[in-house]
Amino acid sequence: MPEKFSKWVACWGNATSITDRKEATYAKDLTLRYPIRACFSGSKLRFHFSNLTGTEPVTITEAYVAKAAHEYAPTPVTFGGCTTTSIPAGEEILSDEIAFDVIAGETFEVSMYFGDFTQMNAGTAITGPLSGGKYSYGNFAKSATLPDDLTRKTNWIYFLNTVDILTEEKNFALVCFGDSITAQDWPDYLTLRCARDGFNNVAIIRRAVSGTRILREYSCITYAAYGLKGATRFPIEMNVAGARSVIVQHGINDIIHPVGVEVNKFRPWSDMPTANDLIDGVRSLYITHARKLGLKVYSGTLLPIYGWRTYNENRDIIRMAFNEWLRTAPEFDGCVDFDKAVRGHDDPKRFADNFDSGDHLHPSAKAYEAMAECVPEELLK
Repeated sequence: MPEKFSKWVACWGNATSITDRKEATYAKDLTLRYPIRACFSGSKLRFHFSNLTGTEPVTITEAYVAKAAHEYAPTPVTFGGCTTTSIPAGEEILSDEIAFDVIAGETFEVSMYFGDFTQMNAGTAITGPLSGGKYSYGNFAKSATLPDDLTRKTNWIYFLNTVDILTEEKNFALVCFGDSITAQDWPDYLTLRCARDGFNNVAIIRRAVSGTRILREYSCITYAAYGLKGATRFPIEMNVAGARSVIVQHGINDIIHPVGVEVNKFRPWSDMPTANDLIDGVRSLYITHARKLGLKVYSGTLLPIYGWRTYNENRDIIRMAFNEWLRTAPEFDGCVDFDKAVRGHDDPKRFADNFDSGDHLHPSAKAYEAMAECVPEELLK
C-alpha cells in the first residue's frame, strides 16, 4: 500500500530580492518569526533559504518550526544534521527534511535567530491578510511568545524563501509571478477563496517583487529594491515543488518608469519599450522556460493606470496593445483578465469606483478581492 504522503509540494513561498537600501544594512542578535498557514496536510517539511541578492555569507545561528495554536514545542530546522548553517552570497540552500505533522488549516511558525552581524540584503516586502511577520531584538526563536517591548511587526520576508510539505499526490502549487500588484494582496485573497470554496488541493505561491520590470533592472541603491529583471528572476523563481501552472502578471513598470534623464538620470527614455518588446520578452523569458518545466502558462492583463503620475496616452496605448496580445495569444493556456475585473464600466482606462487605492496604479483591498475572484476555476481544481 503506497504511503499517503508521498509528494513534495510548495505550500508557501515568496521571491527573494534586494531589500530597500537604508542607512543600516546589518542586524545582530535578531529573531525573525513568520506564520504560515498550511493549505494541506502532510508529514514532513523542508525549508528553502535564500541569500540570492546578498554580497556576503549569512549565518543562521538556529531555526525552529512550531505550531502556533498548540502547546509550543519548537522543532529544530537542521542542515546536514547541524542546527547552524551559512548561506553563501548569491545562493539558496535547502534544509534537511523535518518530521512534522501538519493538518490542513493549521498555522505553524518558522523562527530564525541571527546572533552575529548579518547583512540584511536578501528579502522582499509583501502585504495581504495572510502575510507578514515579526522581529525581536534578542534570541527568542524557541519562545512561545515574543516580548512586546522588543518586538515589532514587519512585512519584509528575509531569507525564508519557500516551505515544502510532504503531502498527498493530488496536491499541487499555482505560482503567481509579478511585481507590486502581485506582491500585494490578491494572492492572499486567492488563498482565502480556495479555502472558502473547497479548492483544497492547491497552494498559492507568490513570486513577486515591487518595481521589477521584464526587460531591465536598476544598478543604483535608490531603486535597488525594484530587484532583478525577468530574464534573471523567472528561472530561479520557478523552482517550485509540485507546481502545475503559473500566472504571469508583469510589465507595467516597463511602461511607467521611463521619464528621461533630464528628470531622472536612472530612467532614460531609451528604456521605454514597445508593445512588441514586451511581447518578445514574455515569449522568450517566461513562456519558453515554463514549457521546459512542463508548466501551464496563464497571462494576467495589466491594470488601468489613468491618473498615475507618469501617465500619458502613449503609455496607455502600449498597455492596451500588450493586453490584447495577453488575451488572445495562442502561446498561453488561458488568460486571467485582471484588467477587465477592476476597470470602470463607463471609462475602461480608469479603475472602477472604490477599486483605486488612491495612487491610480495599485488596487484597493476590494479590487484585490475582485482579482482573486476572477481567477478561473480550472487553475484551482
